[in-house]
Amino acid sequence: MPASYPTLCFWRCLIRYHSKSRAFARQEYKIPHLTITWLNFIHAMTPEDDEVRFDTIMLPCEWVEDYRPGGYHPVHLGDVLHDGQYKVIRKLGEGSFSTVWLTRDLKNNRYGAVKILKSEVSPSSVELKLLRHLAQVAPLDSPRYITQLFDEFEQRGPNGTHKCLVFEPMGPTVNSMVEELPQFKPRKWGMKIRYPPQMARSILKQSLQALELLHQNGIAHGDFHPGNMLFALTSLDIQPEDTLRQKEDVGSESISSPVQRLDGKDDKWSPRYLCVAQPLAGFTSLEQGFKIKLSDLGGAYPFSNPPSSPVTPLGLRTPELVLTGTVNKTLDVWSFGCLVFELITGQPLFCIPGSDYENDDHLLALTAQLGPLPDELYKHWKTSSLYFTPERQIFNCQLGGSAEGEPLMLPQTSMEELFDQASPDIDAEEARKVKDLIRWILQYDSSKRPSPTEILKHPWFCEIEV
Repeated sequence: MPASYPTLCFWRCLIRYHSKSRAFARQEYKIPHLTITWLNFIHAMTPEDDEVRFDTIMLPCEWVEDYRPGGYHPVHLGDVLHDGQYKVIRKLGEGSFSTVWLTRDLKNNRYGAVKILKSEVSPSSVELKLLRHLAQVAPLDSPRYITQLFDEFEQRGPNGTHKCLVFEPMGPTVNSMVEELPQFKPRKWGMKIRYPPQMARSILKQSLQALELLHQNGIAHGDFHPGNMLFALTSLDIQPEDTLRQKEDVGSESISSPVQRLDGKDDKWSPRYLCVAQPLAGFTSLEQGFKIKLSDLGGAYPFSNPPSSPVTPLGLRTPELVLTGTVNKTLDVWSFGCLVFELITGQPLFCIPGSDYENDDHLLALTAQLGPLPDELYKHWKTSSLYFTPERQIFNCQLGGSAEGEPLMLPQTSMEELFDQASPDIDAEEARKVKDLIRWILQYDSSKRPSPTEILKHPWFCEIEV
């Protein structure tokens, strides 16, 4: 437990651990002068990890219940951080482990994106170590392909001590920028929301060049997806603060209505309101070309020390990770192969919602779209008999097995058929090259998957100018 937690929080955790006997907690841990009334006071004041304390907030913000000891740091527009150096002027985004804010660096007269980690996230961040390593081994190439770290500091608050990383400000993610393209405004029924081919090609090549830089220096990204690819900004520092400042306006849904506890009490761990993220789409130039950089190395790791549980999204995981938990240096490459399909067609190759049968769902999709699993992998699929005969003929697609009635059968549509059904805006010859490229990358044998450098030499990528 971080040393910055309040003393009451420390005792609260001990009491929760032995919640069936308050007397035992009081006697066993020798808590001085701790009466039952005092225990009740602690119980009323300190939130449980799974406790629901607040009215529901329907706006697209972080989960308000995560404002608790160990969780997010409460931030309001206009706050100053790090002894008054960084003034908060805009919310840029949030994630499972952090919130990100546009700030004005009053000391150095520039803007910065401050990523405030939950206090329960280790201060000795792997992300920080890898960013420092890249700055040393690739001082020229790293700024071209990876969002740059400006500063780091710690911020104390009611929920603990939070590690804060200050990055160069960036524009929207590749996931969200497509929604801002002028051809999709206003949105009309039947529109296919996807990047024009020339943009998709450039995004893919630039992100692959960034991945090549990481891999050449022995680093895997581990969370390689469009939400971690950012558009660079143009000349943000010349913009006056007023043009960038987010309004404290509930009516325009820039911020939420006041955060309210269900019991009507004041809450010292939460902010007064939540901010809706406002990425800097209006300050990203697309007419004169654009620059893509990789961000968020929070899930990254050295090839020499892979994690037991990477944070890679479900639909982008390798078959060996799904079946055996194996993590190797081709995990990012497999993810990239899936993203080639997604960026060109506008549809994910493997859309796997979280469920009790998510692995079966994924493996059935792999079998349908890429072909039968090799014996070496298939033998690890413990529930395969729910879907395949002993001769490995599929007889059921119902997740978890068919309890009664006829087994469910679905069309077995290959990756190439799905690609053609999406009708991407490219000619037949280019479509053939892209499908061949995806097949080359998404091989079940990890030893045969190409490296980022080899993929960049593929004829399709050689024709792409950035």
